[in-house]
Amino acid sequence: MFRKHHSQHKKVSKSVHFNIQYLKEQFGDSSDLSVRNLTISEHGNAAIIHIQGIVDEQSLHDNVLHPILAFIYEKKYVHSGKLPEEITQIISVSKIKLMNEWPEIVDNLLGGDTVILIEGHSEAIIAGTRKIQSRSITEPTTQTVIKGPKDGFTENLGTNISLIRSRIQNNKLRIEQTKAGKVTKTNIGILYMEGIADKDIVREVKLRISKIDIDSILDTNYVEEVIKDNRKTIFPLFQSSERPDVVSANLLEGKIAIIIQGTPFALILPALLIQFFHSPEDYYANYLVSSFLRIIRIGSFYVNMYASAIYLALITHHHGLIPTTLMVTLMAQREQVPFPAIVELLLMELAFEVLREAGIRMPRAIGPAVSIVGALILGQAAVEAGFVSAAIVIIVATTAISSFTLPNPNIVNTARGLRFFIIFAAAFIGFYGIILVSLCIILHLSSLKSVGVPYFAPFSPVRFSDLKDSLIRIGSPSLLKRPSESNRSNKVN
Repeated sequence: MFRKHHSQHKKVSKSVHFNIQYLKEQFGDSSDLSVRNLTISEHGNAAIIHIQGIVDEQSLHDNVLHPILAFIYEKKYVHSGKLPEEITQIISVSKIKLMNEWPEIVDNLLGGDTVILIEGHSEAIIAGTRKIQSRSITEPTTQTVIKGPKDGFTENLGTNISLIRSRIQNNKLRIEQTKAGKVTKTNIGILYMEGIADKDIVREVKLRISKIDIDSILDTNYVEEVIKDNRKTIFPLFQSSERPDVVSANLLEGKIAIIIQGTPFALILPALLIQFFHSPEDYYANYLVSSFLRIIRIGSFYVNMYASAIYLALITHHHGLIPTTLMVTLMAQREQVPFPAIVELLLMELAFEVLREAGIRMPRAIGPAVSIVGALILGQAAVEAGFVSAAIVIIVATTAISSFTLPNPNIVNTARGLRFFIIFAAAFIGFYGIILVSLCIILHLSSLKSVGVPYFAPFSPVRFSDLKDSLIRIGSPSLLKRPSESNRSNKVN
């Protein structure tokens, strides 16, 4: 038997039987570990080993097994001392190499390659027969547009890279692959444009990824939480996208993309706060219309965060700011409500959050119907029963609808979280609490960085040249320079 703690430095033995037993021990004699023994001659044996389900069986049969069987049948080069090299000449796969270190061999075996062991030789032949199962390319689900490309990333790293390559057919596109996760050993691709991306930022991203020390990486958030500058902020410091056109556009601006095997989302960094209000469709439509819609989104973000708190502050602390007629109407509505305004508001906010989560978790066929019907019935019944006032239902509904205009779900979750902090501040000291929390948020935003780049740019620090594509978008002929924060060397498009 073999001790597992020696496996990291163990080399391939010249005994095929010894090597097979070693692999079986490493894999716990797993049922999907396939071992095909072959007799080369009276002088020795060979073995073809692969893991079922992750190899291309057709390629394995046609390009590996069949040539080797023909080679054995013809009895060629049987006594050659360079038999592994001779075998590599007859195997017709695009990727083939010789290895003698077990850790590398096991990694390739787990990746879907086929291992060929030959008696009397301490090198294993690795034949590329990988076939990772994945779904076909479909339309993105979280970033939908009316006008624009309809293809989205899949869970296959190679497919996602090819979608980027098809858009950026330039030899300056750099793609570097590494592995992370001590147990999962997940493939990670780092993409950037040589000569456009800032070298210091590229070097910093590579360094942070190389220091990842966790067992598993199953999604982009695993990497984001480990490598981001500030782990205690509610704001997303990296942009996440499942659209190849968005990733390609950011690469051309000097950004860096991280694509991970097993997830259809890519990380884009560094990211700025204002970018979370930009939609891919902004660049596929007239710039005047795009600017108007962008302002609508930014306004909706603030409505989502502040509408409930402002209503609560007015109804609780600042009656004098409400017109008399409206004040009489609001007070008449609240006459039969047994709860304080803060309790009334929180009940409706929490009820809507529950309905939102229920709509997401329910099967797609009935999820939207349950959410809409539930909201209508719950709101009307609550008003008629006297639990809440009609004004509260209107405010909460307005808050909810405004969140649907935001193109990035990460910034929506940020607004949802901050809304409750602002509501509590408004309940205690009214507008003074709202202003105090807002100042804290602005100070916090000014202190944040995304891979060393100021998160609140181009507003803090002010970059006038970058303001052309921030709150509004001017015409493409006027956008002659790339964003200065992520690109310091090659700013001209």
